[in-house]
Amino acid sequence: MIIDNSKRIKEVKIIFYMGAAFWAISSLSSFLMGKDLIGFLAAGILIVWFLFFQLIDFQYILFDITNGKLMLRYYSVVKFGRKDYNTIEFPVNTLVDYRLEKSFFGLVYDLILIIKTSRGIAEYPPVSMAALTLTEQQKIIQQLKTLLKR
Repeated sequence: MIIDNSKRIKEVKIIFYMGAAFWAISSLSSFLMGKDLIGFLAAGILIVWFLFFQLIDFQYILFDITNGKLMLRYYSVVKFGRKDYNTIEFPVNTLVDYRLEKSFFGLVYDLILIIKTSRGIAEYPPVSMAALTLTEQQKIIQQLKTLLKR
């Protein structure tokens, strides 16, 4: 089973950049027309716009289970600085559990995978599921439940 949210990520990027461009142009044009209050307001909205996308943490996700291995590739789509491309890959028989944690006031879920290693139990860092549709999230959860025989 493969789940890839690349189409949705393209939409998120378009919304982010179009919104940022709109508020930046609005702010600049307001300052040029001498409407400082409106310019500061538009600049403030632009900052909130950036912070909103940073807090939600939309991530590209490729979830793949083939040949007895689970692979999860992900990276933050809207990020200041360099993108960190991450991959989680392990045999499915080492999966012990998973956890869903709520973030951003309980509106977004983060997925945490827990595996058994030779040194004990290990947790992978949280992966934001904000950019996945509800159906894709349910498919991942159902697949993890199937692997854990729940």
